[in-house]
Amino acid sequence: MKRIALMLAAALLTAPAVLFGQSYSASAPMLALEGVTDGGGGHAASTTPASGSSNGPLSHVAFGGGISPLGIQLQATTNLASHLNLRAGGNFFNYSTNFTSNGINANAQLNLASAGASVDVYPFRWGFRISPGVLFYNQNQLTAAANVPAGTSFTLNDTTYYSANTNSATGATPIVGSGALGLNATKPAFTATVGFGNTARGNRHWSFPVDLGVAFIGAPTVKVNLSGWACADQAQTECSNLADSTDPNSVAVQSNLTAQVAKWTSDLNPLKTYPILSAGVAYSFRIRK
Repeated sequence: MKRIALMLAAALLTAPAVLFGQSYSASAPMLALEGVTDGGGGHAASTTPASGSSNGPLSHVAFGGGISPLGIQLQATTNLASHLNLRAGGNFFNYSTNFTSNGINANAQLNLASAGASVDVYPFRWGFRISPGVLFYNQNQLTAAANVPAGTSFTLNDTTYYSANTNSATGATPIVGSGALGLNATKPAFTATVGFGNTARGNRHWSFPVDLGVAFIGAPTVKVNLSGWACADQAQTECSNLADSTDPNSVAVQSNLTAQVAKWTSDLNPLKTYPILSAGVAYSFRIRK
């Protein structure tokens, strides 16, 4: 299952690849010299407020998109105060793949779907932000249809078994099954990120925000069910129907399956703090003064 964890992490972190860079000029403070004529002909220097700070609450709206391990992002942002924005958005991504683990073939489907909101706090007079938030909708999961070809071996909890050949006389059939990996144990899930770029601003329309942080989704859940006939030897002289709870061999297979699922769950435990590395582009415009 470590192979699955590595494959899943690689798919989430690199598909699709990061396309956008960050922009520091988005919310950089601007200094302007105003000519103030006095009796001596001197001039006084004054600084203008940080970008967007002279605008009233909810005066600007920004719409944007991007990519992250949560999927393709769509976001909307508005300003609440000179150093405070409210951001909401959703994420989605679907991906199909095939892999083999412990001799068990899986046809897997990764489905990412989530939505949440965050508050962007700008502690300085530039584009750096701290963003606590929450995923109030989280349906991120991986599902798979499994099978072990007849006559081939598979391993559960370091014990080797063989998938039975089809036998109409005994009713034996090869091993098939299903599995599910849930990335949504904690609902809602809190998020914490830091980033650059103020999308809801007044001076320029375009910005290129980036974020780095985690979502506290809880420990992943793993469920695997197997059915069919499993054999203790390659010659298939000791085969049992996994649905037969009275057969000692079937009971042993199911017990080892439970232990194997526990190992897979442990391997995936680091994903309980789900990584967020996002980049995107946004367009801002004024809706009122």
